Amino acid sequence: MRQCMDAGNIHRRMKKIIGQLNAIDKMVDEDIPCEDILMQINAAKSALHKVGQIVLEGHLNHCVRDGLEHGNAEKTIAEFSKAVEHFSRMT
Repeated sequence: MRQCMDAGNIHRRMKKIIGQLNAIDKMVDEDIPCEDILMQINAAKSALHKVGQIVLEGHLNHCVRDGLEHGNAEKTIAEFSKAVEHFSRMT
């Protein structure tokens, strides 16, 4: 699957998200106001959603295109539909 996405970009984004989550964890211990914690949770959630978009776009541009050009179009469309369904559950 590495060929269908920019793994370096994904890794950089995930490290940033992990840093955000660690910061949120510390905020809980430091008695930071709930509103501030919720804002940071939303920022991490948005960043993770963006990673999902990047993965889904890579899947579409590589895996789906290849499946339509060289494989079974119906199976490829069904698999892409399933991937979109999984992604849409994230929100």
